[in-house]
Amino acid sequence: MKILMTGSSGLVGSALIPVLREAGHEVTKLVRSAPKSADEVQWDPQIGIRELTRLEGMDAVIHLAGENIAAGRWNADQKARIRESRVRGTQTLCHALTQLALPPKVLLSASALGFYGDRGEEVLSEESAAGRGFLSEVCVAWEAATQPAEKSGLRVVLLRIGIVLSPTGGPLAKMALPFKLGLGGVIGSGQQYMSWIALDDLIGAITHALTTEAVRGPLNCVAPHPVTNREFTKTLGGALRRPTIFPVPAFVLRLMLGEMADELLLSGARLEPKRLLETQFQFRYPRLDEALGAVLGKR
Repeated sequence: MKILMTGSSGLVGSALIPVLREAGHEVTKLVRSAPKSADEVQWDPQIGIRELTRLEGMDAVIHLAGENIAAGRWNADQKARIRESRVRGTQTLCHALTQLALPPKVLLSASALGFYGDRGEEVLSEESAAGRGFLSEVCVAWEAATQPAEKSGLRVVLLRIGIVLSPTGGPLAKMALPFKLGLGGVIGSGQQYMSWIALDDLIGAITHALTTEAVRGPLNCVAPHPVTNREFTKTLGGALRRPTIFPVPAFVLRLMLGEMADELLLSGARLEPKRLLETQFQFRYPRLDEALGAVLGKR
């Protein structure tokens, strides 16, 4: 297949490209800076795509671009950047796709578990309603921005990605350091659910969605066994052979991070990968101890 990708330099994109190319696919990267190689096309997510004709004849688009939500303490400007990078960027891309004489057949567009908000112990499938809060509102608008592509006939898959466990970056890299120093512990009450997925399984889920016609609409990209923060803490401490006796109270996080603490660290959502399982996707690491053992072993 000929595949166009945004967010190619991010944690997921940089791991996905070599897998796609090894499978024989041709990947063209949509980049914000001036192209440095023949496989790059420049775009401005707020304005449009240069050399739009380069997109003619693409078979698929994988859209992963977006501002890092944990790059710094949230304020009005940062929240606007987070929203605009996702919503406006997706609108710009989808508008461009609808202008093509030979448009792609499928669009995989990133979303996130933040769609569901803070839901306690409620088990959430792709049919569950959106939650409340800033991240939920962003995800709802982000997903809605793909509607022009769907209306023009593309098969659209909304990748509601959970907490990605990777040996090279993301949340696990930030969490592992205090644990290695023996300073790890439960966050807040510890009862908030963490819906996670190993990076290898996320790459597998994306390639599964790319080639499986039955997959369309929302897709929970999470492992089948979510855990509470208390369980995650215990399992990570065990994998690193370190104690987990230093809890982080909620009020401390709120003082340090403000609203971001409640949305990212103190809230939880218990997702199930219903559609992945229904379409026979096979997880390599369905349980957290297996995933952490594999991920941490790659360091």
